Amino acid sequence: MNTEYLRITDERADADAIRRAGAVIQDGGLVAFPTETVYGLGADAFNAEAAQKIYAAKGRPSDNPLIVHIADIASLDEVACDVPDQARQLAERFWPGPLTMIFRKCENLPKETTGGRDTVAVRFPSNTCAQALIAAAGGFVAAPSANVSGRPSPTNGTDVMEDLDGRVDIVLDDGETVVGLESTIIDMTCEPPEILRPGAVTVDQIREIIPAVVQHASGADDEARAPGMKYRHYAPKAPLHLCNGAVVVDQIQMACDEDKQKGLKTGVLTCTENAPFYRADCVQVLGSERKPEEMAHRLYSCLRAFDRAGVDVIYSECFNPEGIGYALMNRLEKAENQTETE
Repeated sequence: MNTEYLRITDERADADAIRRAGAVIQDGGLVAFPTETVYGLGADAFNAEAAQKIYAAKGRPSDNPLIVHIADIASLDEVACDVPDQARQLAERFWPGPLTMIFRKCENLPKETTGGRDTVAVRFPSNTCAQALIAAAGGFVAAPSANVSGRPSPTNGTDVMEDLDGRVDIVLDDGETVVGLESTIIDMTCEPPEILRPGAVTVDQIREIIPAVVQHASGADDEARAPGMKYRHYAPKAPLHLCNGAVVVDQIQMACDEDKQKGLKTGVLTCTENAPFYRADCVQVLGSERKPEEMAHRLYSCLRAFDRAGVDVIYSECFNPEGIGYALMNRLEKAENQTETE
């Protein structure tokens, strides 16, 4: 398959590219497209064969559900049943935006889209290119992140092409995503509702509407109720080790020195304030500790930079787990666990 790479450059080009991409999705093809979180790999949510193409292109387990993206709140009732009032309050507050909600699915939505489950994950993204594509494609686009399964999610078109060139019909490149981490996912089918994946919409923000909401405690028995739960996600190729403590810089540098003596190429993930103190082969800087949104935005591009540099081992500092920092640490903890258990 020849992948067509389309840069979003001006209004006329945007409209032509989006019309073409929407037609491809309606014809059962695959289009990678930007959202405000990460790039998604989209297909017609009501086309079972198209959904199966997503799993094949990514190498994704077929019981790992996809997220259905919509372009207006009114479309929710066409894919979801038994939508509670609290969910509509969340939608009014956070849609369009980086929040995914899980509901009972409507009968006409194929189980290939929902990973064989009777529930559906739904999101209304705020990226205008995504909204235009969804509308052009018929209003319902199933999409996980546009990467090979298990790798860090892509936050720009170049990263998408690195993983999926030759596997998808079109890549729409609209530049860097704004958030850089996947959406918050909340399960609205249980009582109280449960946050299954943290993201830019924080637990404190959700508790302003649903005070009783709980956070999922991850474990080995996780079901694939939502993306990012059961299977390997977010991990770079090299083993990643999280380090914490009062002398974390000295701890990491000592480990790097020992690894260099063994002939290993070392990588360090750090904040702007500590970056000058490291002598690793590849030092990736997330940003200032005072700007957690910037750090979250850069996480996946930094993890991919380690892959390109060919490091053998990565050491990462731990960061403040408040606000979006909680989602940042969630991704790093999963990356650590998954690289070490392969």
